[in-house]
Amino acid sequence: MLKVLNHPLAEHLVTHLRDKTTKPATFRTLTYHISLLLALEATRDLATQSVRVETPLESCPGRVLSAPIVVVPILRAGLGMVQPFTDLFPSVSIGYIGLERDHKTAIAHSYYCKLPPLSSEPVIVVDPMLATGGSAVKTITVLRENGARDIRFVCIVSAPEGIRAVEGIDPALPVFTAALDRELNERKYILPGLGDFGDRLYGT
Repeated sequence: MLKVLNHPLAEHLVTHLRDKTTKPATFRTLTYHISLLLALEATRDLATQSVRVETPLESCPGRVLSAPIVVVPILRAGLGMVQPFTDLFPSVSIGYIGLERDHKTAIAHSYYCKLPPLSSEPVIVVDPMLATGGSAVKTITVLRENGARDIRFVCIVSAPEGIRAVEGIDPALPVFTAALDRELNERKYILPGLGDFGDRLYGT
């Protein structure tokens, strides 16, 4: 279930992320800001519960989040999207899944997995690029095997091939993205894309 972020600031941020002259320090700041917008969109329907608080003047009703969330970045580039979630949400657990794509076969191989207990809380997977969808599908499968039931996938740039791969295992799973690009090239990079996100994020 594709949800493309529709906001003029998102378009502005993605344009500067695409620009090959953007330096790593600026790239990291842009990543934070676009991830913040995506975090707000991906959590729009989180459950809340009623409370009553005392203001300086009187008692009044209010609502607070009723359950914690879990954020799972796909290493390494996904780390750049985590901080907005930890800044916004008072109760968040972080899991980690390490997947590395073979540049010849484009197949992702797992090299690390560390997850908190998973059950009914929303689990938000963050990975800047949804290209072939191989890493996304592998991650979603691992999370389900570990008990996750409410999974959301958040990325900055996506390709139709990646969207189809996720829809192939669960058409109802929400995918939040700031940009849906045209296609993958022969090396499985997104076009027009923005290059290798991890390299640009960390200056490698």
